[in-house]
Amino acid sequence: MTMLTATDPSTGRVIREQPAATAPEVEQILESAENAFPQWRAAGFATRAGLLRDVAAELRRGIEEYALVMTEEMGKPITEARGEVQKAAWAAEHYADHGEQYLATEYVDSDAASSYVQYLPLGPVLGVLPWNAPFWLAFRFCAPALMAGNTCVMKHDPHVPGCAAAIAAAFRAVGAPEGVFASLPVATPDVADVIRDRRIRAVSFTGSDRAGAAVAAVAASEIKPAVLELGGSDPSIVLADADIDAAAEVLTLSRIINAGQSCIAAKRIIVERSVHDELVEALRSRLAALQMGDPRLESTQIGPIARADLRDNLHRQVVETIAAGATCVLGGRIPDLPGYFYPPTLLDGVRPGMAACAEETFGPVAAVMTAVDAEHAVDLANATPYGLAASVWTEAARGERIARDLEAGQVSVNGIVKTDPRLPSGGIKRSGYGRELGRAGIHEFVNAQQVWVGPKRE
Repeated sequence: MTMLTATDPSTGRVIREQPAATAPEVEQILESAENAFPQWRAAGFATRAGLLRDVAAELRRGIEEYALVMTEEMGKPITEARGEVQKAAWAAEHYADHGEQYLATEYVDSDAASSYVQYLPLGPVLGVLPWNAPFWLAFRFCAPALMAGNTCVMKHDPHVPGCAAAIAAAFRAVGAPEGVFASLPVATPDVADVIRDRRIRAVSFTGSDRAGAAVAAVAASEIKPAVLELGGSDPSIVLADADIDAAAEVLTLSRIINAGQSCIAAKRIIVERSVHDELVEALRSRLAALQMGDPRLESTQIGPIARADLRDNLHRQVVETIAAGATCVLGGRIPDLPGYFYPPTLLDGVRPGMAACAEETFGPVAAVMTAVDAEHAVDLANATPYGLAASVWTEAARGERIARDLEAGQVSVNGIVKTDPRLPSGGIKRSGYGRELGRAGIHEFVNAQQVWVGPKRE
């Protein structure tokens, strides 16, 4: 029997095991999602919004218990975990408030007496989710899909079975109709068969580019739409006219949120030569002051890496980058502690081709590169197979002009890169395709149906 196993990354001890769903259990979940669809589709926006608001209220009510299971299973500091639960509730409330407007029928002038586009649900949608933001990413997937009238089947990461169960329990706690939302605790090798199942109409995937390519291939072979939010090697450009203290403050936060285990964190810091030393020192002093430790403590700012293999790979990237000629300004050594901790690490003199530049680093490692000028900085920023997000620190109007030249799905000028229910999020190149959140996100899993009503006008 395949087991889904959660390990406390702050201690390395197994804390939870759950059997993977059997074939009959998978069948029951998919059948229930299909059977629930006609009634949920017909329920209307007000009913769907009511459910999302109720679930949001349940998340806020149980914030301590929901946050703690996240901290236990993937090491997110408890203060950040509470924030993630709040953000998940916000996503549900946002689509409850704005979903009907986002999907309003659009009338188009043509030769018809009346012609318009209406946005109709597709059916059961499968969400394949990662471990690093287990509540937020679940609601980023399900809130727009449910508000559009689809039913949702959530296949969460096997390392966070307690989080998956807690999210499903929140829906049950508020009386969600059977089959409207379900957790599908299958082992990863079984996902392809679920995508191929006739009842699944579309797929949302968040994870690595390698896994995303596999999911996309299966979905395409079945002619099913998919949205892919994949990895990133996100650049942050700091030019000579930037507010260096403000940039350093935000880049430090971006680099250590969730112990740096974020797709949209600033990973390659590209600084104009004339302010290089000032920025590196500002980053070093801030990173050195951070408190690493037990993620259950309110004082902890950096928790552990989620798994031993992930920490080992992160350390390999650091070691290889130093061996290739970079300077380790801070950190870079595995601490003698239980669990999978890795210290805030600052690498300077990073150049294209080095591991910390060529690969996605998923941990609290900041890689600093030097640019001759703004044009060179943009060239360095774009020299990656990824294109998820980027930021630029400079005079605002100049930053907006530079944003047009950056190969990324979202750009922040003089601010942190983040996801927001009001704004679309997604990547280009090997960072994926499609968009989540905002109006664009809810339009991914609908049928944009054109209706032409006669008689024809002359």
